[in-house]
Amino acid sequence: MSFSHNHEFWMARALQLARQGLYSTHPNPRVGCVIVRNDQSIAEGFHAVPGGPHAEVNALHQLNGDATGATVYVTLEPCSHSGKTPPCVDALIQARPKTVVIAMQDPNPLVCGRGIRKLNEHGIEVIVDVLAPQAAELNAGFIKRMQHKMPWVRLKMAMSLDGRTALSNGLSQWISGPEARQDVQFLRASSSAILSTAKTVLRDDAALNVRLDSQQLKQSVKVRQPVRVIIDNQLRLSGKEKLFELEGEIWIFTSSRDDVLLQNFKRANTRVFILPPDSKGRVDLLQLLHKLAELEINEVHTECGATLSGALIQQGLVDELIVYMAPDLMGDQAQGLFDLGEISIMSDKVQLSISDVRMIGRDIKIWAKPQSTCLR
Repeated sequence: MSFSHNHEFWMARALQLARQGLYSTHPNPRVGCVIVRNDQSIAEGFHAVPGGPHAEVNALHQLNGDATGATVYVTLEPCSHSGKTPPCVDALIQARPKTVVIAMQDPNPLVCGRGIRKLNEHGIEVIVDVLAPQAAELNAGFIKRMQHKMPWVRLKMAMSLDGRTALSNGLSQWISGPEARQDVQFLRASSSAILSTAKTVLRDDAALNVRLDSQQLKQSVKVRQPVRVIIDNQLRLSGKEKLFELEGEIWIFTSSRDDVLLQNFKRANTRVFILPPDSKGRVDLLQLLHKLAELEINEVHTECGATLSGALIQQGLVDELIVYMAPDLMGDQAQGLFDLGEISIMSDKVQLSISDVRMIGRDIKIWAKPQSTCLR
């Protein structure tokens, strides 16, 4: 399909608007909208919070619902079903634009082409697949949840130049510098859930919360705290750790059915999920991720040690790795980054593709993706 370069220009602007909801729209996708007439933007909008107006409605509101003869650019197919808000496609039909340009079709089975068909049925021209890869990247977690019933898993690690993540005694604070640690706060804020283990919580007294304010996130709405998901196979947490006193939900995943210890988690902000153990007696990670998707978790950000990170990689459950590499050496007695067991032949190594590298303060930030990921 051929289309005007102006379509790409205005869709790029719509994507910029969509990113303004990067930290606040969970579990909904990030969506932006621009309405253009005579090659001039006449209205703009984006989706800010779940339950609030969608991007198209926010833009149309500036025109009192009248977009006669205009071109509407939207980063995701307009919804055609009633959820917490009425269908956006109906508002667009009533607004009477000439053309609706859509970056990508909505993977949600409740929409998935229905919005496009409805616009066509009412005589509105529809153009699809304008900057689709960029739109898909913005909502990778939402798309994966809709298509595969799995969240997008981002594995965040910090290491020294010689690949070590903690001293032999377990101390790991702080490998990375203050700029890198601040950068991690933005990764946390963009996630739906932060995944860790009881061992990490107890070792570091980890809070696992977002410590940025609305101004730092460049948003007008309240900061959303991602759900803190803690794997506690043996119910080692007491319920008195620091993270239980902070704002936000905590979900404990365990394979233990010890009713006495489970009483530790009878708190207003805490839920417990008991899952069948895997072959090693641990919480089954695949089942955990399926459960998170069922609970509308789009993106999982991990803050964990070598055991969980290694297990996630070995089982093909990682979509993206972000590694902060500090210009320090910690020696061969320090702990490694991933517990992958012994790899005795080169063909068994875990292959990655590096997508980006940049400096964050004194540290190097590396983006990488495994070449194979489980979609079971």
